[in-house]
Amino acid sequence: MFSDQDRSFMEMALDEAQLSFNDNEVPVGAIIVKDNEVIGSGHNQVIHTNNVTSHAEINAIIDASKNTNNYRLNNAKMYVTLEPCHMCAKAIIDARIDEVIFAAPEPKTGSIISIDNIYERIKFNHKTSYKYGLLQNESSNLLKKFFKTKR
Repeated sequence: MFSDQDRSFMEMALDEAQLSFNDNEVPVGAIIVKDNEVIGSGHNQVIHTNNVTSHAEINAIIDASKNTNNYRLNNAKMYVTLEPCHMCAKAIIDARIDEVIFAAPEPKTGSIISIDNIYERIKFNHKTSYKYGLLQNESSNLLKKFFKTKR
């Protein structure tokens, strides 16, 4: 279901999540790939930027759009360590990203398989496919380690 290349890109997303962890942010990371090359990356920076929209996915989209000089990211794939929320899922659609691969489901806010299935429930003008479970344990363990420090 997942290739060695998929695994390598998800490992890069986990590296981004570690950057969030190191900055005392919820550890989520995202990588955007086109033609097997990374065109954008991002991690959570909500606290650092005092900006509720500064999720890993949004930051990766901003980075990829700057790097490609295009707000549309057709034929791109996003690797993200946690299931996207509604805001991020819609931004992924608006950016025209073709596929999302996420590591771990998010039972409280995940909009793709957990609390909603927005990509199946709503007929958008762009179709984004999804897969999940790649390096799920690694992502979940990093999140658990983070939240354990908060309790």
